[in-house]
Amino acid sequence: MRKEREFTVPSQRAPRRARPGPGPAGRSAKPSRARPGVRDRARYWVDRTVVRGVPALVAWLALACLSLVAPASALLVWTDDASPDTLRGKAATVWRTVGQTLRLGGEVGPPLRIALSVFLALVSLLYVSTLVGLVTTAITDRLAELERGQTTVVERGHTLVLGWSEQTPTLVAELLAAHAQRRAGAVVVLADRDKAEMEREARDALPSRGRIRLLCRRGRPTDPAALARVTPAAAEAVVVLPPDGPGADAQVIRTLLALRAAVGEGCPVRIVAGVRDGAHLPTARLAAGPGAVVLDVDDLAARLLVQCVLEPGIALVLEDLLDFAGAELHTLHRPGLAGRRYGELAAACPDSCAVGIVRADGTPHLNPPPDTELTPGDGLVVLAEDHRATVLPAAPAAPAAPVATAVGPAPVRPATVPALRRALLLGWNGRGERVVAGLARGGVVAVRGDEGAFMAREGVGVAAEPEAYDHVVVLAGPGGDGQPDPDGRTLVALLHLRARERRTGRAVPVVAELTDARNRPLAPAARRTDLLVTGRLTALLLAQVSQNGHLAAAFDELFAPTGHGVRLRPARDFVPPGTEAPFADLAAAAARRGVAALGYRPRDAALPRLNPPKAVSRTWSAGDVLIVVGPA
Repeated sequence: MRKEREFTVPSQRAPRRARPGPGPAGRSAKPSRARPGVRDRARYWVDRTVVRGVPALVAWLALACLSLVAPASALLVWTDDASPDTLRGKAATVWRTVGQTLRLGGEVGPPLRIALSVFLALVSLLYVSTLVGLVTTAITDRLAELERGQTTVVERGHTLVLGWSEQTPTLVAELLAAHAQRRAGAVVVLADRDKAEMEREARDALPSRGRIRLLCRRGRPTDPAALARVTPAAAEAVVVLPPDGPGADAQVIRTLLALRAAVGEGCPVRIVAGVRDGAHLPTARLAAGPGAVVLDVDDLAARLLVQCVLEPGIALVLEDLLDFAGAELHTLHRPGLAGRRYGELAAACPDSCAVGIVRADGTPHLNPPPDTELTPGDGLVVLAEDHRATVLPAAPAAPAAPVATAVGPAPVRPATVPALRRALLLGWNGRGERVVAGLARGGVVAVRGDEGAFMAREGVGVAAEPEAYDHVVVLAGPGGDGQPDPDGRTLVALLHLRARERRTGRAVPVVAELTDARNRPLAPAARRTDLLVTGRLTALLLAQVSQNGHLAAAFDELFAPTGHGVRLRPARDFVPPGTEAPFADLAAAAARRGVAALGYRPRDAALPRLNPPKAVSRTWSAGDVLIVVGPA
């Protein structure tokens, strides 16, 4: 019989690993099962004890206290020379010490007496603990109510902001600056948002000096009960902001209805609200009631974009004109204005720049003819630091100063027919149609390009050659402000436009729309790029109108592509280059040409200088720009 060959099956056990650390080479360590340490055992024991409930915790706490107090009391008694000599006396003294420490009475005597004293001590301890717990809970609930913003605001003459959006911090900052000019007042915000978060976002805007207060309360602005906690009837102005996301206009309309229910029909409260869709504008105005101002914020943003295209470099001028830092528009109602002419009043403003007049019925007239006479109830619209601007009294007629010695006559240029301008639109959102229509009214043909093909550098035709156009407009998107990052494609488009400018050597004026002011420092803007944060400008305008309702119609005319609006004119049109003259001489020269001077922008300077000192002389160069209010 054939003998079978024997095979050895290899072991399935894993090879032993060498023991780490010093030792003879090749020596291996026997694997051992890790055992839990004392710390792990103690932690596990605590977990098992906690899950048993409150009685187990109380029992273990009592044992822990006794294990600490009893030995310490015994040591204290045995080391005291005045303690009893007998063991029974020492034990009684230890018990008294333990009882006084743990508030258990410490009575000695028969067991029944000791038990009764311990029982009474436990009842007293339970009562005191319950009382302390109730008081602590009440105080905690009150503090939590304060933290949640559920208390009532007792203010008068404050500005109330209803709702929260990306523009709310900007609006609150401007309102605080407006109240800081009065050195008193309060701004109250009511929104369905955490009070601490609202205060944290608006904390940087709170002025360090003055008696200005910022009060945030949590609640739904559409709830009349929540509105009653912020006393809207005693407010000087109420601003209703459209929230971010879909259904914003419906939320604004419900808030306006709740506001009317809270303050009543005849309450004289100035209401300023904004809607995003012009189709909802009539309904919002009906809900707000007579005398309220309801603005179409998307239409305003589109008009600002159009004005930046028609007047390149005006974006920072508009922002400086709308904020409360520096000079802003004010309506002056001084005694003795009636019967005086606008031209004479404009020359009688030493520390401000006259812009127009407001009739008694609220109708504005910007840059009227110099012989326009003011009637009783009319106000003078000026650009000044605050509402305390000076208007000099009427003076007897005197010969005018020889202004021509400092400012020469403006050069006469032959009239030319303006060439047809074209603008390339990159990106699209809900304001695109209005931008195209506004550019058409201003004489600019808008061509919508393929933004994706341009940024991929594979496009052909109009999108691949921005140098063939007079302007480039980059709209936020896609889809408008409801997207998580509507500025992302704008930043990418600006990056490609800047790279193309470096490659071709030709700079085309660019107007880029941003929705978040925090993205402005990130934008790769070239020298001829206007970055327009439409949401910020909208918030600034709402703040201005809330403090002066007459300015709503004035700003509506200022931001129109036609009519009397803010324009940029070369300073050489009013003074020969190289002439040294004060700003008052240029303002007088501008008045003779039918425009009102507001300030100037020096050559190679990005920031404008609105309402500069009129008596300070400077040398005017060919690159200086005069900021005026006049026809297109």
